[in-house]
Amino acid sequence: PEFKGMKFKPTYNPYTEPSMEFHCYHEGLGKWVEVGNSGVFRPEMLRPMGFDEDVQVIAWGMSLERPTMIKYGYDNIRDLFGHRIDLNMVRKHPIVRWA
Repeated sequence: PEFKGMKFKPTYNPYTEPSMEFHCYHEGLGKWVEVGNSGVFRPEMLRPMGFDEDVQVIAWGMSLERPTMIKYGYDNIRDLFGHRIDLNMVRKHPIVRWA
């Protein structure tokens, strides 16, 4: 499975405003899944760091687990990430090892 398109959706985050999610289509699940998030940091988040009121900071990030799930055809995130993963899969696929 590959990424089949991308769409963007407004969302709420307590630390950014406006905020937006990115979604990619997962063929195996037959639905759109969130793969990232973004927004403009709210002034009250920046003030404690010493930024002036007129400074705007963009926040964005892509998740690693969801695109990996889509790329390798996993239908359930818990098969790839969490306490239920198959350790034989980790040992067999060098891409998921640190060394």
